[in-house]
Amino acid sequence: MNVGPPAYDLAPLLAVAGVGLALALGPLAWFWLRRRHAAPAARLRGFALLVLFLSFDLVLLGAFTRLSDSGLGCPDWPGCYGQASPAGASEHIARAEAAVPTGAVTHSKAWIEMAHRYSATAIGVLVIVLAAFAIAEVRRRRLAVSPGWAIATLLWVVAQGAFGALTVTMRLYPAIVTLHLLGGLGLLALLAVQAEVYEPRRIALARPLHRGLVAVTALALMQIALGGWVSTNYAVLACSEFPACQGSWWPDMDFAVAFQLLRPLGVDASGAFLPFSALTAIHVAHRIGAFFVLPAILLLAWRLDAGCGREARPWVWALAGIAAWQTASGLGNVLLGWPLIAAVAHTAGSAALVVVLTILLVRARPSPAIDASRWPARRERLAS
Repeated sequence: MNVGPPAYDLAPLLAVAGVGLALALGPLAWFWLRRRHAAPAARLRGFALLVLFLSFDLVLLGAFTRLSDSGLGCPDWPGCYGQASPAGASEHIARAEAAVPTGAVTHSKAWIEMAHRYSATAIGVLVIVLAAFAIAEVRRRRLAVSPGWAIATLLWVVAQGAFGALTVTMRLYPAIVTLHLLGGLGLLALLAVQAEVYEPRRIALARPLHRGLVAVTALALMQIALGGWVSTNYAVLACSEFPACQGSWWPDMDFAVAFQLLRPLGVDASGAFLPFSALTAIHVAHRIGAFFVLPAILLLAWRLDAGCGREARPWVWALAGIAAWQTASGLGNVLLGWPLIAAVAHTAGSAALVVVLTILLVRARPSPAIDASRWPARRERLAS
């Protein structure tokens, strides 16, 4: 019986790391040529924004890898059948593809999976450089900000890499894959914090509005986690109509099995096949969450506009735009049969929401001196 390659084969580790390093050199060289004469804080902020942008792209590539069923395109880690690239593993891939032409291992899926690993390694290199820059500038007393955020981001990337390895070696275990997705979004949040703390910008909020911002952030994170659980369990197609599901407002659902976290993909905790009613419950739970989160985001945007006026106008439009984007892409997933572009777009909206809310949280300064009854007057004052 063919048992496949071992889950871990560290032989190609240095070669994979070398590819990641080579990919990282391009952005590093481009940034250094453009910003080498900038002040330390501005340079660090710019570099953090660059790594944030590239990490955002990595999150989308990870979503594409998962949604195109390429997560096991190379069934071992960190290479592909013990090789640094699918080119060296072509014979193994060809045999696997011949045995199961529509299976997890094909040449195209192997390249998609390795592209994600190379890109993740490059981001790791860039985060190391960012942390080194921050520590060096603090030691030279040219930066008054603690390097703690940069170090925390570096440790986060290490943990994220471990979850990436577990995603492969544990064969797309849903809880691990969901945590890996959330870890990618957490990396975006940490990089957004760094970009903000090096050159602080503030928005004064009334305390009730600040509490509302925190509450909306918590709701959004729970909804994103639910969305990750839908995606990693492939439960999107459990409902192919809206607003009803399976011709009913409350179809047959098994919430107890749906949210068993410690189970492999496609089975319940006892090892039996996951019932369709559990997939339906996962889908409907995320749909119910959207009915709370989307109005909460729009309410926050409205209150920000009323309370801060021009000061927060870009973020008002960003929140409103993300709410519209998530509604359109979410409905597209359901009504169009989960097209890949809509699924990746939905992940992009979630990632953008995390970045926007993180920046608002960092910039927000609750002020007891601002009374909600005086918001219109404050807006007129800012406009003048």
